[in-house]
Amino acid sequence: MWWRSLALFASLLAGLSALALAGCGFQPLYGGTTAGGARLSEVMAGVDITPIPGRVGQRLRNELIFANTGGGNAGPTRFRLDIVVKESVTDQLVQITGDATGQVYQLDATFKLIDAAKGEVILQGKAVSRAPYNRFQEIFANVRARYDAENRAARTVSESIKVQVAAYLSNAA
Repeated sequence: MWWRSLALFASLLAGLSALALAGCGFQPLYGGTTAGGARLSEVMAGVDITPIPGRVGQRLRNELIFANTGGGNAGPTRFRLDIVVKESVTDQLVQITGDATGQVYQLDATFKLIDAAKGEVILQGKAVSRAPYNRFQEIFANVRARYDAENRAARTVSESIKVQVAAYLSNAA
């Protein structure tokens, strides 16, 4: 019988917490509206991502476009997102012969969010991701492992950029 009292207390505590958070102006980032009254999903669909050179740049751009539009059509362009990427690889687990059995792929991205109407930079930021992968004797396995690491890093960087831009636009747009 004591567990019923505990369950009642937990539900009461959850209800009081929800009331307290509602009073402080807390709202989910991707739910509801922005400070200006527009839906955040519509504002994010209006962010145009400029082309990024290279395979990883294209992968990063595609991840952001899909994240912003959900696979649907983009809205009218209100903002432009310029991204510059820098890639590097670090050897890990170096054997006594000098061969590396592992590597870490690092993707550094700097971005600028530009108001399309005014042409001014309204947000600048950075995102970094590191993706480790193993090296093998087979060449194809090495190529696939590197591509997989690049794709994982691009996905992580795109999520970081999306969150930074969404957090800014939810308060500014």
